[in-house]
Amino acid sequence: MTINIDPIKDDAGNSGPVLDIDHLKVTFATDGGDVHAVKDVSLQVNQGEVVAIVGESGSGKTVTAKTILGLLPETATSSGAVLINGNNVISVSAARLREIRGKDVAMVFQEPSTALNPVFTVGWQIAEGLRAHAGMGEDGHRISRREAKLLAIDALRRVGIPDPETRVNYYPHQFSGGQKQRVVIAAALALNPGLIVADEPTTALDVTVQAEILQLLRDLRDIYGTSIVLITHNMGVVADLADRVVVMYQGDVVEEAPSRVLFAQPKQEYTQKLLAAVPHLGRNSASEGMKERAHQHGKVLVEAKDLTIEYPGRLGSPGFKAVDRVSFTLSEGEVFGLVGESGSGKTTIGRAIAGLNRTTGGSLKVLDYEMLNLKERTFKPHRKDIGFVFQDPAASFNPHLTIGDCVAEPLIIHGNPTPAQARQRVRELLESVQLPASYAGRYPHELSGGQRQRASLARALILNPKLLIADEPTSALDVSVQAKVLELFKEIQQEFGFAALFISHDLAVVDILSHWVGVLYKGRLVEQGLGRVVMNAPQHDYTRRLIASLPVPDPEEQARRREENRALLTT
Repeated sequence: MTINIDPIKDDAGNSGPVLDIDHLKVTFATDGGDVHAVKDVSLQVNQGEVVAIVGESGSGKTVTAKTILGLLPETATSSGAVLINGNNVISVSAARLREIRGKDVAMVFQEPSTALNPVFTVGWQIAEGLRAHAGMGEDGHRISRREAKLLAIDALRRVGIPDPETRVNYYPHQFSGGQKQRVVIAAALALNPGLIVADEPTTALDVTVQAEILQLLRDLRDIYGTSIVLITHNMGVVADLADRVVVMYQGDVVEEAPSRVLFAQPKQEYTQKLLAAVPHLGRNSASEGMKERAHQHGKVLVEAKDLTIEYPGRLGSPGFKAVDRVSFTLSEGEVFGLVGESGSGKTTIGRAIAGLNRTTGGSLKVLDYEMLNLKERTFKPHRKDIGFVFQDPAASFNPHLTIGDCVAEPLIIHGNPTPAQARQRVRELLESVQLPASYAGRYPHELSGGQRQRASLARALILNPKLLIADEPTSALDVSVQAKVLELFKEIQQEFGFAALFISHDLAVVDILSHWVGVLYKGRLVEQGLGRVVMNAPQHDYTRRLIASLPVPDPEEQARRREENRALLTT
C-alpha cells in the first residue's frame, strides 16, 4: 500500500513552487511589549530543491520554519501568506491544517530524543502519524493498524534502518543517536510529503553520523524529488546539501543566492562576516609551525597509562568497557584536543580526570594524585585546581541563582572570601570573558547561549585552576558566537597559562585550539600527534573517515571531497 502526493501545478499544468512564503510577519506578545520575530520574509521552494535558511540565534529562521506547519504558540500573531499546495496555512481551519501536516509537509525536529516518546515503540509512533493524517487509503477505507505498520516498516527501510521488520517494534532508547534521527526522518517521510522542514537535523550528531544523515537527505531529493527547507547554523552542512541559501538577520532576509554563488561571492557584509566566522580545517591551526610537542618538557599534570574504565553489566549481562587501555600525557600550558564520535569514551575520560567517574584499571595520575581507588576526602583539596566547562551551560547553572552567585560558587566552597572579595573577583572574571560586570545581577535565562557559555568559562576560571576540562563547549552555538567563544578561549588560555583538555567531535574547532590531538575510537586511543599532522596526514583509517566526513564551507570543494572520499564514507 502506498500513498502518493502529486506536485502542485498551475492552470497551464506546469509545476509551481512547493512552498511560497509571501511577506510573512510574525509578532510575539510579551510582558515587555511586542517582539517582531519575523518582519517581512518572502521566499519560494521548488520541487526537488533544498533551500537552506541560515542566520544566528534570534534571526527568525526557526520561527519561519514553524509557521510553515502552523506550529506557532498562541502568543504569536502572523500575517502575509504561507502557501502549500495552494493552501495558506496561516488562515486555513484547524481541520484542514491537520490534513496538510504529514501529507503535504512534515517536520524533522532538532533533538530526536525529545521528539520521540520513550514509552511507545517507534513503529507505533510512525503509525500514529499515518492514521492521524492519512485518513483513507487508496481503496477508500480507513487505514488499518496492520496497513499503518507496513507503511512504517517501509519508511524505516527507506531511511536505512537495518532489519526494519524487527526494529519497528523497538523503543527509542534501543537506537543510537544517528538511528533516532533516521527514525524521525522516517516518521516525516511516511506519507510521502512534497516538502520536509528540517530544523537543525545534524546539530548534535558526530561528523560520521552527520555525513550519513546528509547523504540520506540528498537521496530523498534525488530519488524521490522531495523538497527540503533546511534550518541550520552549520555552513559546512549548507555547502554540502543546499541548492540555494537564504540568509536571515533580525527577522529579515538580507541575502538570497544559489549556494555556490553565495559562498564564492557574498554581497552583504553580514553574510561575509558569517562565512568568515566558520572554522575551516587547516586554517588558523594552533599547531601551525610546530615541529615537536611544545610543552613536552613541562610539568605533567595528567598522565594516563593503560587507563581502563568499565561499567558493570546488569541482570547477568557483561560489563561495558568505555575506555580500553588508553595512555597519554597532558603538560602544563598545553591544550590537548580529544576527538571521537559518541560512545568513544572522550567524555568519560574527561569526567574521570575531574574525579566524577571512577577508574577501574591501569593508572590515571591527575596533579600527582592517583585516581585509581579514588577517595573523595583526599582528592577534595585538588578540586580547586581543576575547572570544568560543561557542554550545556543552561543545564549546569542553577536557574534560581544570579550569574554572579553561580560564578562565585566555587570560590565560596573552596575559599573563604568576604562578600566584597567575592563580588570583586566575579567582576574581574566577567570582564575577562568580555561580559559587562552588571551581568552578575542577571539570571541564566536572561543571557544568550554565547553569553551563558562565557559565564561558564568565568566560573571555571575563578579559582585560577592549573587544569581546565572543556566538554563540547561550542557544539550548540551559532558560528558567529562560536568564533567569538573560541577566540576568547584562546586568549584566556594564553593569559592564564592553564592546561586544557578540549573535548569535541568538531575537528575544525579542535584544530584551531589544540596543540596536541588524540583520536578515540570505541574506547581506544587509535592515534595522537601534533594537530596539523593528524589532520593533514592521518595514519589510522578511522581518523581518515572522520576527516572525510567533515563538510567544508565550500560547495565546490565539498562536492570534490565527497567524490574522492566516497569509498571511505561507505565503510
